[in-house]
Amino acid sequence: MTVLIVTGTGTGVGKTVATAALACAARRGGGDVAVCKPVQTGTADGDDDLAEIGRLSGVGALTGLARYPQPLGPVAAAEQAGMALPNADDLLAAIRAVDAPGRLTLVEGAGGLLVELGADGVTLRDLAVELGAPVLVVVSAGLGTLNHTALTLEAIAAKGLSTAGLVIGSWPVDPGPAESSNRGALARLAPVRAVLPAGAGSLAPGEFAEQVAPAYDAAWVRTLS
Repeated sequence: MTVLIVTGTGTGVGKTVATAALACAARRGGGDVAVCKPVQTGTADGDDDLAEIGRLSGVGALTGLARYPQPLGPVAAAEQAGMALPNADDLLAAIRAVDAPGRLTLVEGAGGLLVELGADGVTLRDLAVELGAPVLVVVSAGLGTLNHTALTLEAIAAKGLSTAGLVIGSWPVDPGPAESSNRGALARLAPVRAVLPAGAGSLAPGEFAEQVAPAYDAAWVRTLS
């Protein structure tokens, strides 16, 4: 099993679409792909990231563990719902349960890299350390992204983890000066693996496969599994 952790510099940067596009690209390249989102919040609003990934990518091996109704951080969402949080062992077991020889397993976090996911304070970074997995960072294009991205990359490096690269999760149709200058600046921080168009998540699966998945370099995708 090859595990790749997918995190973001914050909420709403496009992690789910980026995960779906990478899953779709790997699948179209003949790879065996699974996606795990151990913790999901906001389900009362109909937010189901795994279902959306499955719809867009065509990947059927989808695994979740803890689901909470309110669109809050996992700890607050669990408290409000009166529900238990998983611990680190639970989360690791959920990821390892999809283990298969030659399989690429994408693990999407909730929020950013250091958001607490479990009862024992475990974060996505902690899971990456235990799994020895590289981290792909989904970033925004606009003002403020350089600082957020640099902080996330520092947090990855602080634990000796490998950065798999960056994905710009939502590139505007009409980019302004901030977005245009940030694109080059982000590439100087880490390799940019894909730039995904704004609104990609609203496409039909066929359109998504033809227009969005190819944003990832096929040669890089093949190195993942």
